[in-house]
Amino acid sequence: MNLLIIGAPGAGKGTMSERIMDDYHLIHVSTGDMLRAAVKNETAVGLKAQEYMNRGELVPDEIIHDIIVERFSQDDMEAGFLFDGYPRTYAQAVDLDEILKQLGKKLDCVINLNIEDQELIERITGRRLCPACGEIYNIYTKPSKVEGVCDRCGESLIQRKDDNLESLQVRLSEYHKNTQPVIEYYQELGIVKDVDASKDKEDVYSDIRDILEGLC
Repeated sequence: MNLLIIGAPGAGKGTMSERIMDDYHLIHVSTGDMLRAAVKNETAVGLKAQEYMNRGELVPDEIIHDIIVERFSQDDMEAGFLFDGYPRTYAQAVDLDEILKQLGKKLDCVINLNIEDQELIERITGRRLCPACGEIYNIYTKPSKVEGVCDRCGESLIQRKDDNLESLQVRLSEYHKNTQPVIEYYQELGIVKDVDASKDKEDVYSDIRDILEGLC
C-alpha cells in the first residue's frame, strides 16, 4: 500500500502518520529525513544538497528528485510507503508521479486532512507545552487547572516560538497557495480521500483506518 498524507500545519499529519506506519508497517518517506540521511552518508546527491543547505537556500526540485529516486533504490521500499510533507507543489506532484511510473509503482490513496483555518489558529496559537515533562495543553480546548502551570509536575508552561498568529498565517498562506493545486491534481486522478481533521484524534484515525481497510 502506497500512501500520501496531506494537510495544513497543525492538521495532525505527524500523529496520523505514526499511527498508520505502526499499524500497516509502511516506510515513512520524508524529504527532510532523506536529505539528512543523504548528507550524513555523503552520497553524491547528498553532497550537492549540502551546498545549498550550507548557504541557507532551499534545495532545488531536481536534487529532491534525485534523492527520492535514490531512496526508492533501497529494498525496504518494496513493503509500501507513506509520503509525508511532499509533494508541496504541483510540479513536485507531477514529478513524483513520473518517478513512480518509471518504477512500476503508483499512489493508492491521498489522505487529505481537512480542517478550517480558524480551528487551526486556535489549535496552534493556544498550544502550551511543559518543558519538564512534555505534557501539552491548549488554552482553548485543554487548559491547565492553574493558568500557565503544568497539572502533572507544576512547571511553568511555555509557548513555542513559531506557535504565534503571525508565523502561522504565513505558513497557512503558503500552504493554500502551493498545496491546493496538489490536492486538485490528485482529485483528478480520483485517489483523494477527505478526512475531517477537526474531530478528536481517535475519531480521525478511525476514519483513516476505515479508508485504508477498504484498500487492503
